[in-house]
Amino acid sequence: MNKLTQLKFVLSIFLIFLVVVSCKEKQSGSQKSNETSGISIAAAANLRDVLEEFKEAYIQENYGRKVEISFASSGLLVQQIINGAPFDLFLSADSSFPEKLKSNNKTFGNSSVYTYGRIALWSSNLDVSEGLKLVLNPKVKKIAVANPQFAPYGKNAVEALKKSGLYAAIEHKIVWAENINQAAQFASSGNADIAFVALSNVVGKEMKGKGKFYELSEQESSPIPQSGIILKGKTTTEAQLFFDFIKSEKSIKIWKKYGYKPVIEF
Repeated sequence: MNKLTQLKFVLSIFLIFLVVVSCKEKQSGSQKSNETSGISIAAAANLRDVLEEFKEAYIQENYGRKVEISFASSGLLVQQIINGAPFDLFLSADSSFPEKLKSNNKTFGNSSVYTYGRIALWSSNLDVSEGLKLVLNPKVKKIAVANPQFAPYGKNAVEALKKSGLYAAIEHKIVWAENINQAAQFASSGNADIAFVALSNVVGKEMKGKGKFYELSEQESSPIPQSGIILKGKTTTEAQLFFDFIKSEKSIKIWKKYGYKPVIEF
């Protein structure tokens, strides 16, 4: 083998080596990207249990993805997002808060309803079968309600009490909670005798099988349309994938399990 041939052979080996290294680096970079890919969700407090299950189901179908969820009252989350909190998706307990974010130029696209929530009256030891009239019972000294300024479920509860003509008579009994989960905590800990909570609370992990609850009828309280919206961020595409996932046909069973009415029926 002459020197020219040897040189060509060495160069060929070297080029092959560079190609292999380059491919490995790209593959490694792709794997690293998939492993670190994820979204950050701001979600209404009433969604805690159901979203944790959706998170597990989504990750099982999308191996390597990451989903981080922060729970609080919808109003508080809106304030955080307006002030620059880096979320990718906002799941509200109503349909007005997402529009507020849109008007503040914090969103990508339009909002849409992803489920309908229900209100329940809950007590750890009192008979709640008489429904809303229970609030007039002398045994009821304190009633926990989520702050309607920040919590749509609290707003819905106040509207139900006013519609029934009971609010003025029991307003002095109300203990305001930061969100719907705290209202449930007040009643379960004895800091309130009864609480207006989300139906999802009483069928969720912490409260299921404890106490008694009365589900308000649609005449007393209409189902609450809960809307979500994609936020301007680094992962709008993946945020949309998760949002579509919780509105898909496969989501129906999970929503119903936690006391919600799905947006679609098959």
